Amino acid sequence: MKDKELIKKDAYLRELDKHVLLFDGAMGTMLQMQKLTAADFGGERYNGCNDYLVISSPQSVIKIHKAYLEAGADVIETDSFRANRLTLADYDLADKTHDINFAAANIARKAADEYSTPEKPRFVAGSMGPSGKLISANDPEMSNISYDQLVEVFREQARGLIQGGVDLLLIETSNDLLEVKAAIHGIHMAFEDEGIWLPIQAQVTLDVNGKMLLGTDITAVLSVLEGMDVNLVGLNCSTGPEHMRGSIAYLSEHSQLPISCIPNAGLPMNVDGEAVYPMQAEEFSTAMADYVSRYGVRVVGGCCGTTPAHIQALSQKLVDTTLAKIEPESFASLASSVQAVAIEQEPAPFVIGERLNAQGSRAFKRLLLAEDYDGMLQIARDQVDFGAHALDVSVAVTERSDEAEMMRRLVKRLTLEVPVPLVIDTTEPDVVEAALQTAPGRCLINSTNFEAGDAKPRRIFALARQYGSAVLGLTIDEEGMARTAERKLQIARRLVELAAEYDLGPEDLVIDDLTFTLSTGEEIYRDSAIQTLEGIRLIKKELPGVHTSLGVSNVSFGFSPASRKVLNSVFLHHAVEAGLDMAIVNPAQVKPYAEIPADERELAENLIFNRSDAALPDFIAYFDSVVPSEDDQSGKVDPFEGLTSSERLFQKVLHRHKAGVEEDIDAILAENTDQPQGQVAVKVLNEVLLPAMKEVGDRFGAGDLILPFVLQSAEVMKKAVTHLENYLDKQEGLSKGKLVLATVFGDVHDIGKNLVRTILSNNGYEVVDLGKQVPMEPIISAAIEEKVSAIGMSALLVSTSKQMALIVNELQRRGLDIPVLIGGAAINPAFGRRILRTESGEYYRGGVYYCKDAFEGLNVMDQLSDPVRKEALLATVKEKADQEFGKKRTEHPASIPQKRSNVRPAAFIPEVTKWGPRVVRDLPLQTVATHLDLKSLYRMNWGGTGLKGAEWEKMQAEFDARRLRMLAQAQKEGWYKPQAVYGYWPAASEGNDLIVFEPASLGNNLRELTRFTFPRQLVGEQLCLADYFMPLSSGVLDVVALQVVTVGKQVTEHFEALDAAAEYSEGFFFHGLAVQLAEATADYLHKQIRRELKINPEQGLRYSWGYPSIPDLQDHRKVFDLLPAEQELGMSLTSAYQLVPEQSTAAIILHHPDAQYFNVGTSLTDRAFAG
Repeated sequence: MKDKELIKKDAYLRELDKHVLLFDGAMGTMLQMQKLTAADFGGERYNGCNDYLVISSPQSVIKIHKAYLEAGADVIETDSFRANRLTLADYDLADKTHDINFAAANIARKAADEYSTPEKPRFVAGSMGPSGKLISANDPEMSNISYDQLVEVFREQARGLIQGGVDLLLIETSNDLLEVKAAIHGIHMAFEDEGIWLPIQAQVTLDVNGKMLLGTDITAVLSVLEGMDVNLVGLNCSTGPEHMRGSIAYLSEHSQLPISCIPNAGLPMNVDGEAVYPMQAEEFSTAMADYVSRYGVRVVGGCCGTTPAHIQALSQKLVDTTLAKIEPESFASLASSVQAVAIEQEPAPFVIGERLNAQGSRAFKRLLLAEDYDGMLQIARDQVDFGAHALDVSVAVTERSDEAEMMRRLVKRLTLEVPVPLVIDTTEPDVVEAALQTAPGRCLINSTNFEAGDAKPRRIFALARQYGSAVLGLTIDEEGMARTAERKLQIARRLVELAAEYDLGPEDLVIDDLTFTLSTGEEIYRDSAIQTLEGIRLIKKELPGVHTSLGVSNVSFGFSPASRKVLNSVFLHHAVEAGLDMAIVNPAQVKPYAEIPADERELAENLIFNRSDAALPDFIAYFDSVVPSEDDQSGKVDPFEGLTSSERLFQKVLHRHKAGVEEDIDAILAENTDQPQGQVAVKVLNEVLLPAMKEVGDRFGAGDLILPFVLQSAEVMKKAVTHLENYLDKQEGLSKGKLVLATVFGDVHDIGKNLVRTILSNNGYEVVDLGKQVPMEPIISAAIEEKVSAIGMSALLVSTSKQMALIVNELQRRGLDIPVLIGGAAINPAFGRRILRTESGEYYRGGVYYCKDAFEGLNVMDQLSDPVRKEALLATVKEKADQEFGKKRTEHPASIPQKRSNVRPAAFIPEVTKWGPRVVRDLPLQTVATHLDLKSLYRMNWGGTGLKGAEWEKMQAEFDARRLRMLAQAQKEGWYKPQAVYGYWPAASEGNDLIVFEPASLGNNLRELTRFTFPRQLVGEQLCLADYFMPLSSGVLDVVALQVVTVGKQVTEHFEALDAAAEYSEGFFFHGLAVQLAEATADYLHKQIRRELKINPEQGLRYSWGYPSIPDLQDHRKVFDLLPAEQELGMSLTSAYQLVPEQSTAAIILHHPDAQYFNVGTSLTDRAFAG
């Protein structure tokens, strides 16, 4: 209901009914292009305040308005995005807030009117950006403002814009849903002040994962905004259109409001200190036209990085674009600060957890009075874990008079830490409002009724309309609680009719027709449960769209705990059958109807349906005589219940449960006091822990476990062994053997080596870990000094694997016979057999054993620890080597001439506007993450290889959740920092060489900077990378692009910290994600290079050094001489020319349309061995 009639100005909406409306593009981008000086801004103190230009240099703004109007824009936005008093205060302009907004609206109005015609009217949108605060957060600086203060901030700005003549108010680039509510509230107050009503278009900004800054997704956005007084809902800024598709599709399917979409021209990159938006006009306009024709988007335009060229291209596209006709499927919902939850659940009901209620839970009341918010949050989380869809919150206690403040504090914590909606349970309107001014989501107000007339319901319905909430109404009127089904319906109908006066529809109402306890046996209540069930049926039938709720546990009040659980569960089952949508209940205290024993079900149903006079006494007598079979307080089952201490410890290692392993070990020791503690400890190690890890390894080998689970078991093992060491004597023979372990010199990759260390050290072996990049002498010296059983070496690259052969030869030369275990991506069993034969022609006496993974390494060590098995293993290795060297190899004839292939010159040589290197700092992590190769990440890096079907789908869902969680944490902590250098140089080929020229020498005597020599295929097409460039003899210069990317040195630091803390599984996941993020960064930059060269998305292949067609890592030095990777990114090269940090890549990009990947006819192992 409105206090007074307002003048309704809805020309914008009437025009929207006719056709798609086109907004303008970026204001800030166009202002930057004008290269304005401090004088233009009105002096140095205002320099950079774009909003003040409407007063200090209005012509600068008018010029932009007109450019967009000439490009075909239907709507131009005022230059007032940051013109609220909070942001203007940064320039000491807070007292000019009204004047700036009025001027912004006035000059836009004049420009729009100048271009407006009856056939094409032009409109002005009053731009209202964020306040700069995050009221929903819990930050002492960002959230130090009240809801009412925010309302006044937006009210003031809206008044200036309205007075200046705007046609609509545009809330845009919003990143806090509670602030959006405050802005809408402030605008409506401004309408009342000015006596004018205008349309409101509310737009939020989402990141590449579809989330607002505080984690809100599009489902919550729509749930909240559809309940508020707005006319359009949409997205703008933050990303390009490519990342908005999922959210726009959701709005298209479910929004009853028209949709707007005003994205950036792609995601920006910081190139040489400037933001570069990659999407050109054609690509942008094509994407936006697709949103119109596919999703029925009614309002389109451009945000950051878009120009009149983008708007003109889009205007032309819209001429031939047909607006999709979508019939959205809306559904009633509530929303937390992060997500919406449908009220109609499948299967029903929507469960409202009841334990955050000071009247119904003594435990919660104690925590509330003690202000123990962590304890209260744990109660909340437990209910969510047991399946609650929302949480009822009631804090009224006789011991405190500050109910509103207690509610505000608790709601604040809940909205930040619990992902489900809240049900605000109070009889006081001021407490309701305190909660609604704190909760960003769409709440349910519990409750209102007519017990004292309609004054309080009117106040509650007004609050619900203002804050976009739903209302739970009780079937109580001036005569009291309704007992019969007909009276319940009568009161429900009255609630619906009153709510309609406040523009609340049936979908905004939930009716609780109430139930009475059956424990009293009073005649007037014996059929009360029947009347409740029939009331639900009548309400659902007679009041379509209205939902129903019930405080289920009221029916069992006064009964014993065990009987209450059964009665609640049976009554809930029948209520759902009657049409119940929502149930206020403790999820842990309800069990499935089918799991209740038949005799208990019958006793409960006899009572519910009043089948006999004996129903109540029979029910009570049965449960008085039965001992509960489970813990009715916790509702949790101990998976290790009934096991001995040793069995429990074994199962905890096997199933990755860290909690309580020390207590289990102590219990085993206490059970064996007749034996020395050291002896018992050895027994625990050998007969419980090591067999448990062996079974883990067996399950891994059989494909029943993936590597992350193995590492989690290793963490449990580590914890157990650490505690066990307190009881072990040094002479007890703890170690099964000792291994010196290292990543060979020149190789910075050590994840594989670390996995070996983890598995061996948790299976009874001592491991001397020398780290990575370890030269030959320290490895051999450590092996001698430590008197090791074996040497373990890892190498990722072909070039560094040569170190293994050198070390084996040196061991043979010194007359040593220490077994050598080798592994890593660069080698295979054949490589191991080849380096077994030393330079003397003899086999290395200690043996060389290839291990494909850590568990094969464990198996080899177990065999080497047994003299008989060791001898047999060495004999087997030598036998296979004999077979290897007995093979006849087919060598490539040296006589084959090397000539240029038949690759034709490229028909198009890209134009380069700026030669030389460019620096890209701080690539947005979430943007880069969209380029992740999830298949490689999940299967190769995270150990999902071999999983199929339902098992893979389950693991994929877990990996998806982990990836998003890790990326969010990394964003917060700064673990991954994607950055890059890249550039373009004139180039030409000469034989197998690519010559790179000094750009400054173009047009004069060309000066060679460097040259790259690539191998040529000896057979077949005889391809060479140089062939894809114009020959020097042609007289035409070509273009070569080079790039180096990294995710930063802090990756290595964090990984080492995880490793030192024995967080092996987290380190495994972290490292794997880092590797793939480096590749994703390379892919992201590669895509930008394609854009800048204006070549097709599929054209322009990327080649990284170390692969067959581009094998020479020494070329990294040449790349670093051209690109400032060392100076700008802090990178370096090892002596083997590997990139440091490890999670980095370097590549050359070939624009030739026929470029392909190929090898040169010899394997990596062959070349390494030959080298």
